[in-house]
Amino acid sequence: MIDTQLSRMYESLGISKDVQMFGAETESALKPRFEEIDRRAEYNQMKVIKAMQDCRVSDIHFAATTGYGYNDLGRDTLENVYAACFHGESALVRPQLMSGTHALHVALSGNLRPGDELLSPVGKPYDTLEEVIGIRESAGSLKEYGVSYRQADLLPDGTFDYENIRKAINEKTKLVTIQRSKGYATRPTFSVEQIGQLIAFVKSVKPDVICMVDNCYGEFVEITEPTDVGADMIVGSLIKNPGGGLAPIGGYIVGRKDCVDRAAYRLSAPGLGKEVGASLGLNQSLFQGLFLAPTVVAGALKGAIFAANIYEKLGFSVHPNGTEERHDIIQAITFGTAEGVIAFCQGIQAAAPVDSYVKPEPWDMPGYDAPVIMAAGAFVQGSSIELSADAPIKPPYAVYFQGGLTWYHARLGILKSLQSLVERGIVRLPE
Repeated sequence: MIDTQLSRMYESLGISKDVQMFGAETESALKPRFEEIDRRAEYNQMKVIKAMQDCRVSDIHFAATTGYGYNDLGRDTLENVYAACFHGESALVRPQLMSGTHALHVALSGNLRPGDELLSPVGKPYDTLEEVIGIRESAGSLKEYGVSYRQADLLPDGTFDYENIRKAINEKTKLVTIQRSKGYATRPTFSVEQIGQLIAFVKSVKPDVICMVDNCYGEFVEITEPTDVGADMIVGSLIKNPGGGLAPIGGYIVGRKDCVDRAAYRLSAPGLGKEVGASLGLNQSLFQGLFLAPTVVAGALKGAIFAANIYEKLGFSVHPNGTEERHDIIQAITFGTAEGVIAFCQGIQAAAPVDSYVKPEPWDMPGYDAPVIMAAGAFVQGSSIELSADAPIKPPYAVYFQGGLTWYHARLGILKSLQSLVERGIVRLPE
């Protein structure tokens, strides 16, 4: 049964009673899974609090600095908190890291030199890294600086091809990059345990190789992180999971001190490293966002599982499926048509608190090889920990849904996407 008062509110937001009922029936079976998500969120919340207490966070750390940012106590303490929370020796957490792609570029270019080779043992990386690496030609790519690239594709079942990874590692292999999340692909996201097994294998073949994990969308989904299982660096964006929806910009690199230091010298300049970079009054948002992140991630996870179960019941292919364990917050849904993808994204946009009245359309975004549609009525532009969905308009016409600062908003967004598909005749609800 649906609460009458609540049902009227959903109706005022454009959700029919049939869609509401379908959603309520689906959700009722998910309560045990949601309880487990809450348990993990509680553990991760305590982990963040302990890191903040151990680093003696105080309101003096929220003060703004400008200019060079020398002796920015808040910035340095925030980096200590990240290092403690993610169990690394050092951290670089800066608003000057403008995105996840930028943070990855800084980590890669800081730790690779001409003649080195970069290896991806998980197949082709996310689209925006193709130009960073030089898979697609671009000014300033690693390829232009004499860094070569090699990859070992995954096996058909989405697992690591250890035999070909062993063959790919050679005397030039300096850094191995492991993308945890699926990107614009329907492969499985890797668990922290799987990543640990892969790192152990790589190190057994070549012990001195640097293992870096693109941790975007994975932070706080599990109670461990890749740095707990041997990663030399983990890299991510603050406008995804760890920013908790409050970080207005930024990225992080956590791991071995020498690796982080080299990245810092690349971000600023040789000899300057982490000593410069004003926090510009953002420290409070970055601290508080990290504090909220475990709870926010839990809401996004519930939304992803809800979406998988909704669309799986309607006959669509979903990755992960409705019962699989989760290792990131992304839910892929394959509609098979551009019309289905566009209707879904426009439904998500219509549920937003910001720009709900606009209709996203596909466009040629920089860094992608096909038109991309993005739905994100967000408080922070491009913040994909907020309710959002995006997709390249190309076969198999899969959309990638993520985020929701609260479970209730994620729920509304999924129901609104379903309503959009129903109204256009793309989906029919069961009788």
